[in-house]
Amino acid sequence: MSSESKEFKGHKLPGATGDLFPEPSPPDPGEVSGPLADRIRPLALEDFFGQEDLMGEGSPLRKMIDEDRLSSVIFWGPPGSGKTTLARIMARKTGAFFLSYSAVTSGLKEMREVMQTARDIRRRSGKKTILFVDEVHRFNKAQQDAFLPFVESGDVVLIGATTENPSFEVNSALLSRSKVFVFRPLGDGELRQVIERALTKDGELAGMGIELDDQALGKIILASDGDARRALNTFEMAVLLAEPSWDGKRSVGVREAEKALQRKTPAYDREGEEHYNIISALHKSIRGSDPDASLYWLARMMEAGEDRRFLLRRLARAAVEDIGMADPGALVQASAARQVFDFIGEPEGDLVLAQLAVYLAMAPKSNSLYAAYGKVLRDVRQERLYPVPLHIRNAPTRLMKGLGYGEGYEYSHNMPGGVSAQSFFPEEMGERRYYRPSDRGREKAVGERLREIREIIRKARKEKEKGERGKDEG
Repeated sequence: MSSESKEFKGHKLPGATGDLFPEPSPPDPGEVSGPLADRIRPLALEDFFGQEDLMGEGSPLRKMIDEDRLSSVIFWGPPGSGKTTLARIMARKTGAFFLSYSAVTSGLKEMREVMQTARDIRRRSGKKTILFVDEVHRFNKAQQDAFLPFVESGDVVLIGATTENPSFEVNSALLSRSKVFVFRPLGDGELRQVIERALTKDGELAGMGIELDDQALGKIILASDGDARRALNTFEMAVLLAEPSWDGKRSVGVREAEKALQRKTPAYDREGEEHYNIISALHKSIRGSDPDASLYWLARMMEAGEDRRFLLRRLARAAVEDIGMADPGALVQASAARQVFDFIGEPEGDLVLAQLAVYLAMAPKSNSLYAAYGKVLRDVRQERLYPVPLHIRNAPTRLMKGLGYGEGYEYSHNMPGGVSAQSFFPEEMGERRYYRPSDRGREKAVGERLREIREIIRKARKEKEKGERGKDEG
């Protein structure tokens, strides 16, 4: 080991969760302990499974690693997709120092000390330091800004890992200096390779004579949702649950797999991007009149523990935004669902939400009301706000009556057809047409009624104009 290796090997830095190491060589066998996912973490690119679109020959990230031209990057992807593993491989392959740093437990002061130490290492040894920041989205703006001078000077190659959309969670200055690489969940075949590798590469498992049933493996893979760490930890638990036979071998079958799984908990963050992705999928499935997809996305959210009242609010929103006057009963159904759910509670009340989702999906669709209100808001926000016309003002006092409040108002019930031909807009605006009913569902009848109203108004105004011309001629 070189003198610089002796100096920095095992050197802890403030807030760090890992060691600096300069050698690209793997640790001695048996040196790594802990969960299976940590024990068999790949140390070389040939053992890294998944992310073929990122790591294929000639891809930008692969060339960056092979040519030792590392620059700061953001790895964005779900848990267990290989972000931390690839960062460590990059450090080993390029011979850079590696420091793992958690955004959860560190503050601004400690982080600046780490940055300064990395700068000192580069000046004294000439080697780059890869700073891997897990959950970088948890840093506030000031903490993220503190990276900038060290990233720009080249003292640190920053690899930020996040499960959240960096467009929203990483500040623009840091994002503009980093290349974003999107990791996807591992496929079933890739998870199979990961587990099969564990059977041969892990020292603890290799001596157990494990026989793994293919159906059991399939259950573990299915429940892992593309998360390699979850798959490995579940597999290890299944192995531990398997009783050794007379010859010491362990048979992992469906029974052991189901015990290890207990219950599949969907990957879901109620405050993260996936929350908004799935509620968007639910809303759009309802809008698209697909009851089956609506039920699927609703169940995904409820199984993950989503607040039922949040779901009821969003379903009520769909009732007015996407159905509206095509079926006014949709809003009644949404209101009734809230009341019944409050009365029944979970888990029986979940069926109430399921029924509402199907009702909304099957209802005729119209966004006419939504579009009309949007036009109204635009005019209210962008145009001058004119006074209320005198004839439709309230006149509770003699003074107001004397000023002309309410003068000339036509009481609609006394008019032909129960419709007043007066304009109810400010004179300066003229009349506007915001609401345009669709020809779907009950809104078709609403449209017919609106045309009837406008025809009554047209005739009344024509008669009024005829009468005024007669007065002028007389």
